[in-house]
Amino acid sequence: MTEKRIALITGGAQGIGYACAEAISEDGAQIVLADINGEAVELAASRLGGGAIAIQCDMSKTEEIDQLFERIESEVGVVSVLINNAGIALPCDFLETTIEQFRAVIDLNLIGTFYALQRAAKAMVKDGISGSIVNMSSINAQVAIPAIAAYCASKGGVMQVTKSASLALASHGIRVNAVGPGSIDTAMMAGVNANPEAMKMVMSRTPMGRVGEPREIGNVVAFLASDKASYITGETIYVDGGRLGMNYTC
Repeated sequence: MTEKRIALITGGAQGIGYACAEAISEDGAQIVLADINGEAVELAASRLGGGAIAIQCDMSKTEEIDQLFERIESEVGVVSVLINNAGIALPCDFLETTIEQFRAVIDLNLIGTFYALQRAAKAMVKDGISGSIVNMSSINAQVAIPAIAAYCASKGGVMQVTKSASLALASHGIRVNAVGPGSIDTAMMAGVNANPEAMKMVMSRTPMGRVGEPREIGNVVAFLASDKASYITGETIYVDGGRLGMNYTC
């Protein structure tokens, strides 16, 4: 690792991304937040403080990802910690989901994640940096919901890209892991939170009996990004209140 790590968090304007930035900043890293919402990411960087930098970027567009890294490298330095968090779900009835909707999810969640990972790794290898990359997967890499088929496919892909990248980059001292959240109290889950019946169903599948907080994801991401996780690579850690371990409900 460099003396002062440069950590890029995508989708960093709110929710899990911002919580990751908070946790990693407490470890002393220089934070760069990237988000498609320029105004929101500026506000997030201002709120975070500590010299955090905000950059507007659509992580579904490879040319914008290139521009993002070029700007960081010219103004700050080489990214040594990448948190690939930007993502969307676009819920829709399975039979009504259009190919355009499916592609939009894959372009951001999977292709964008792969391209940013690859771009970050190339710079780390060139500069001899032993860095850490953490991708945001989901419990939906393992279990499916019909209304978010593209999201499930993308997160399963992220899990496998994580494994592949970890093998490719291990000899360069670059670790690649993923975190798979369960039900977390974010804007993406707002509709469920507002529906008592939907929340009851979610809780019936969550042994700990509550939704998670964004910072509970951020803490795990910060651990994986740190030297405390120096012998962990290729793993997806599920932070889901016990859901994936449940075989049936009482």
